[in-house]
Amino acid sequence: MYCSQYVLHLHIELTAKNEKMKSDFNKKERLLSLDTLRGFDMLFIMGLSGWVVSLCGLFPSSGFMAWLSSQMQHVEWNGLSHHDTIFPLFLFIAGISFPFSIAKQRAKGKTEMQILTKVIKRGLVLVLLGMVYNGLFKLDFANLRCASVLGRIGLAWMFSALLFMKFKPKALAVIAAVILIGYWLLLWLIPGGPDTYSFENNLAGAVDRVLLPGKLIYGDNHFDPEGLLSALPAIVTAMLGMFTGQFVRIPGDKITENRKVLYMFAAAVALLVTGLLWSYVFPVNKMLWSSSFVCVVAAYSLFLFALFYYIVDVKGYRKWTLFFRVVGMNSITIYLAQRVINFNQASNFFFGGLAATFPEAWAHLINNTGYIVVCWLFLYFLYKKNVFLKV
Repeated sequence: MYCSQYVLHLHIELTAKNEKMKSDFNKKERLLSLDTLRGFDMLFIMGLSGWVVSLCGLFPSSGFMAWLSSQMQHVEWNGLSHHDTIFPLFLFIAGISFPFSIAKQRAKGKTEMQILTKVIKRGLVLVLLGMVYNGLFKLDFANLRCASVLGRIGLAWMFSALLFMKFKPKALAVIAAVILIGYWLLLWLIPGGPDTYSFENNLAGAVDRVLLPGKLIYGDNHFDPEGLLSALPAIVTAMLGMFTGQFVRIPGDKITENRKVLYMFAAAVALLVTGLLWSYVFPVNKMLWSSSFVCVVAAYSLFLFALFYYIVDVKGYRKWTLFFRVVGMNSITIYLAQRVINFNQASNFFFGGLAATFPEAWAHLINNTGYIVVCWLFLYFLYKKNVFLKV
C-alpha cells in the first residue's frame, strides 16, 4: 500500500515537472519581442507613415519635421530612407522565426520531408497571395503584375529556409557571401549601358524584361523592384535573420542573454561598416536590392531586434507590447485586408465629423489617427477571438 502511494506521488511529481519544462520551453521558443517588432514594422504600413507626415505638416517651418516627413517616403533610386527599411525588416524577422519554427516541428516528431513540404507550400502560397493582392481576381492577365512584395518574401524566405535545412552555419555563411559578391559582379561586369547601376541599364531590369511574366510596375514595363534577379540578394536578407534566430536559441548556460545582445549589437556595427564601405562601388539601392543595401538594412534590422529582445525578453518589460503584438501576430492579414476592406470609409464614419471642425492640417492628423484606430480595433477583435492568418 505504501509502495503504491509512493509510486503515485512520484508519478504526479514527474508529470508536474514535465509540464513545467514544456511550459518553459514554449516560453523560450515564443519570442514576444519578435511579435512586437513585427507589429512595430507593420504599423508603418498600417497608416503610421501617413500619420507622421500629417504630424509634420503641423510644423511647416521646421527643418527636422521636413526631414522626418521625407523619411516616410521611398527614395527614387540610390540612397536610403526609413520607408525603405520596412520591407527588408519584415523579411529579416521572418528569417529569425524559422529556427524556432523548425525546432518546434522537429520536437513534435515532424519528418524532414514534412517540414520541407511545408516550407515550399508556404513560399508558393505567399507568391499566390501577392498576385491576389495585385488583382488576380480581376482576370485581366495581360495587365497582371506577377511580381509582388509577398512574392518576394515567399521566394526569398523559402530558398533561404531550404538552404538552412541543408547546410551547416559555416557553409551558409560562404553561400551568403557568394550570393552577395556574385550579384555585385553580375551587375558590374555585364553592362547594359554606360551606367550599370542606373534605372535604364541595370542587368536586373534586363532579366525581368525577358523572363518575368506579367506586367512590370515601373517605366512602362521597364523595371520591377520585386523581380527575379534581385530576389537573389533578398535570400541573404532572410538568411541573416535565420543566423540571428539560430544564435538566440543558443542555451543561456553557454552564452548569457546579455552577452547575446552585445554580440548582436557588435554584428550590427560590422554589417553597417561593411555596407557603407561597399556602397562606394555598389550603391545602397532598395530597387536593386543591392548587396550594400542588404548589409546596411540588416544592420538596422539586427540593431532593432537586439533592442526589442533586450527590453522584452531579457529584461521582461512586456506590458507595453500588446498594442504592437496585436498587429504583429496578424501582419499578413492587415496587409491584405487594407487591399480589400475600405478602412478609410469606416474611419470617416467615426472621425470625419470631428475632423471637419478643425483646420485642414489638423483634419489630416485626425483622419490618419482614425484610420490607425479602425485598423487596430479590427485586428484586436481577431486577436481576442484567437483568429490568425497563418501561411
